[in-house]
Amino acid sequence: MLYSLARPLLFSLSAEHSHELTLAMLRKRAGKLWPGAVPHRPRQVMGIEFPNPVGLAAGLDKNGDCIDGLADLGFGFIEVGTITPRPQPGNPKPRLFRVPEAGGIINRMGFNNLGVDYLVGAVKNSRYKGVLGINIGKNKDTPVEDAVQDYLACQQKVHAYATYLVVNVSSPNTPGLRELQHGEALDKLLGTLREAQTRLDQQHRRRVPLVIKIAPDNTEEELHAMAEAFVAHGIDGVCVGNTTLSREGVQGLANAEEQGGLSGAPLTPIANQALATMSAALRGRIPIIGVGGINSAADAQEKQRLGAELVQIYSGLIYQGPGLIGEIAKGWK
Repeated sequence: MLYSLARPLLFSLSAEHSHELTLAMLRKRAGKLWPGAVPHRPRQVMGIEFPNPVGLAAGLDKNGDCIDGLADLGFGFIEVGTITPRPQPGNPKPRLFRVPEAGGIINRMGFNNLGVDYLVGAVKNSRYKGVLGINIGKNKDTPVEDAVQDYLACQQKVHAYATYLVVNVSSPNTPGLRELQHGEALDKLLGTLREAQTRLDQQHRRRVPLVIKIAPDNTEEELHAMAEAFVAHGIDGVCVGNTTLSREGVQGLANAEEQGGLSGAPLTPIANQALATMSAALRGRIPIIGVGGINSAADAQEKQRLGAELVQIYSGLIYQGPGLIGEIAKGWK
């Protein structure tokens, strides 16, 4: 009820203005006003105890400014970022667009963030003691062939503060980034980060699982190849997936032709197909976090049926409100 009153106001603003207003409210701990209760549905995944299986996907709180406010909403885990080694402004505005008739969002934000050092400070200043994922990427001006150094720099700085680490090689808004999902580039990235993970785990005397976030637009053959690479390198988890470049389901609608990644309800069948394929390829060897097009408890249950052990929401939160968190947790089997 509360969100149904607030949503018309938020949707009367431009998408990015609304986003910024929401962040400002979360920084003020407005989430404390939310009356919804999220049931305890503990899950043991990647050696981590999750109080419930519903997480916040990366992208909403890139800089970690709103961790405590987001925790008030009842998420089982929170993922911040994507963060890069150096601050960067992202792509020119406007860069965030709603497709309300289809329940979709298109973004070409471009990893706009204040840099990894700022994020570390924000995490240290938060009071949150729950499960925190930190999502890392490369700076736009770093050549793809040198990308591994950007990921390594972020990994080294956030390892002590993350419950788990997410390697984002799937955003469509950083040129060349998705090339890192395949072949020698993927092997080099995984090998380097796994070696660093082992060293950092020993140094800090705590295990920080390494998760790879992939795009839903990969072919079946590419997904199977990636699955074998993840298993070979001992990766702890796979996040399926990110936004899509497809415009299936939004053709002819306002903003549908804007460049960027599409999320929300139109992504559901594409993300679910990728999830099903990756699940079949992994055969239970690595846990999967299901992301993309979750707008109801039934959508989350379908992700679970297809092989996801946890789920994350973002666009669904914007369209449905914080009550979606409790609905999913209550419906989880």
